Amino acid sequence: MKKGVLRPGHIQLRVLDLEAALRHYTKVLGLIEMDRDDQGRVYLKGWTEVEKFSVILCQAEEPGADFMGFKVVDESALLQLERDLVAHGVEVEHLPAGELKDCGRRIRFGSPSGHRFELYADKRYTGKWGIDNVNPEAWPLGLEGMKAMRFDHCLFFGDQLEETLALFVDVLGFFLTEQVVDADGNRLAQFLSLATKAHDIAFIHYPEKGRLHHVSFLLDNWQEVLYAADLLSITDTSIDISPTRHGLTHGQTTYFFDPSGNRNEAFCEGNYVYPDHQPVTWTADQLGKAIFYHDKTIKEAFVSVVT
Repeated sequence: MKKGVLRPGHIQLRVLDLEAALRHYTKVLGLIEMDRDDQGRVYLKGWTEVEKFSVILCQAEEPGADFMGFKVVDESALLQLERDLVAHGVEVEHLPAGELKDCGRRIRFGSPSGHRFELYADKRYTGKWGIDNVNPEAWPLGLEGMKAMRFDHCLFFGDQLEETLALFVDVLGFFLTEQVVDADGNRLAQFLSLATKAHDIAFIHYPEKGRLHHVSFLLDNWQEVLYAADLLSITDTSIDISPTRHGLTHGQTTYFFDPSGNRNEAFCEGNYVYPDHQPVTWTADQLGKAIFYHDKTIKEAFVSVVT
């Protein structure tokens, strides 16, 4: 396993109405607006995140995700990862420092699944929002909505899962934590991590390339997930799945949509992993339980509605 990629860093989401989306992500999810740029993009973060932003909203004609970025340890790691990507046959695009506000240079590349990803080494360090780094309080005053702690992971839908797995494991240094396989041993879903989280990114097989299933935000505990669902009802936010538990990862979760139709997840807890753990396998005949552990039934829209 190669070293260098630390964690998810940011996601750029396309939205149909920027101000409606901003109200959703700040007043409902509880992210904090940090900045705007001359392209009209809005930069947000969760209160525990130490870099300036993790979510970028941009006005567009179709919803979805433009790209997901990962932080790497330093510039030398970024250079080596670029060499490794090229050696793997991946075309790399260079984006200069400042193209994203207060972010250093990035390298962008596509995955066989049809998604775009990027790596960066530098972004302005702002520290946790409302919390000092010396003698810190437990949490800051002034948080809104669900008080989302951080942007945590994404689930993407696309094809060529085996080739995508090879890119993320062999080149970027992720490891497989959980999977769903059919009766013939073909992998239908793959969950990948960089450290001890149940997953930092996941892919499910889908006939179309480049689709976003959901972007996920961490809450503190199960009571906060229940509170989040109450808030969704109070604000008439479109709820996809009421609070429940996953079989995959065992996370406790609720799903809902932003005003543009991008699916969000608010979740807590879940399995911990280390790189020496063997992947957990779910069989396709138990897919209902794998996704929704309690009622063991998959809502059709949950696997068909993507952006």
